[in-house]
Amino acid sequence: MKTLPRDPRLLRAAALAARVFPALRSPDRGKGGHEPYFAGLEAALKRAGVAQPTLVVDLPRLSANIAAVTAALAPTPLGLRVVSKSLPAPALIDLILGETASTRLMVFNGVMLEEVLAHHPDTDVLTGRPLPAAQVADFVRRHANSSAPAARPQWLADSVARLRDYAEIARGVGAPMKVNLEIDVGLHRGGLPDPPALAAAVAFVTAEPLLTISGLMGYDAHVMGRPSPEAAAAEAQERYGAAVTLLAETLGDLSGLTLNAAGSPTYRLHLDDPYANEVSIGSAFVKPTHFDLPTLKEHQPACFIAQPVLKVMDPAIFPGREALTDAYHALDPNSRRGFFLFGGYGDARPVSPPGLRFSRIYGGRAMLEGSAKVALQQDDFVFLRPTESEGVFLQFGDIAVYDGAEISAWWPTFRIHA
Repeated sequence: MKTLPRDPRLLRAAALAARVFPALRSPDRGKGGHEPYFAGLEAALKRAGVAQPTLVVDLPRLSANIAAVTAALAPTPLGLRVVSKSLPAPALIDLILGETASTRLMVFNGVMLEEVLAHHPDTDVLTGRPLPAAQVADFVRRHANSSAPAARPQWLADSVARLRDYAEIARGVGAPMKVNLEIDVGLHRGGLPDPPALAAAVAFVTAEPLLTISGLMGYDAHVMGRPSPEAAAAEAQERYGAAVTLLAETLGDLSGLTLNAAGSPTYRLHLDDPYANEVSIGSAFVKPTHFDLPTLKEHQPACFIAQPVLKVMDPAIFPGREALTDAYHALDPNSRRGFFLFGGYGDARPVSPPGLRFSRIYGGRAMLEGSAKVALQQDDFVFLRPTESEGVFLQFGDIAVYDGAEISAWWPTFRIHA
């Protein structure tokens, strides 16, 4: 039963009817304890002495996802740019760069630029969004004398006004800056909206001695939400192609430019892209729930949040509604047992043991609930899948690395505000 009656009299009447007609009850979704995979992961965490909320990365699954990306890109001329925002741990990025032979990173703010410069100084960096002028100026000023490639990122620019800021920064420091021009390919979240706007941006940059066009970026995050992703991707590529043509007519040879397109959800739709020369991928390597998409069916979930159970309430009793407890459980057996976890869930969904959910009655994320069939006790672990990796990966301290048998390593993350 998706919606329980609010009126206590109706609730009790519905519960009585459910006892007579079991078909009126919500189906019991409990299936016992952890399935073998999560039972093994729980045992490994306990052997490692873990007793606090922990972000876990499954190394064999991560490697399988890396292999899926490299296999898809191998027959194509597309390069790979690894998105650091989605993988905010130096060792995690090192592993992916090493296994893919990529030397390119995408970075989304000044703090992470500093982290990348410190840990991956030899990478080619493209900013994944335009940054505030003050943040750009601070970075350029402090690293004007650095010879590290990562100290000379491609700064994303989405307007002539932004380019004016960059030109002023470059002149103030006396240092050249590379700019990558963001174009709108249908997302409408920013970027140069049409060919005349792109032409104006190109004209501005070519007139500035300290600015150089390093390429184009067109992000197509809208594609998977359209009725036909393939048709939407084709439309985005057409817009991208028009921009590439305009750039070629203005600059001539584009062979040295970064022509960036796609993201984790759409990279497989660009395998025969005639215009882009690289794709950006981050979350697809660890596959949180927002990336359970047809285009990523070959990828496996490789990140989980492990939460210890602090308290078990059986039966679950709801404050202020104690007299209605039996009625709730009669209508929905999945409300029978209550579980209070350590806290700090991130943006995540419970996946093991099967049959758990956040309580609909208790409010917010204060309590998980499940049926009498959910075999879960105090100090056991509940496993949740993050909905996304950026942000969530920074909430739990060092990342536990699960090698399929044991917790074999701990990976420090970037600073929390990165």
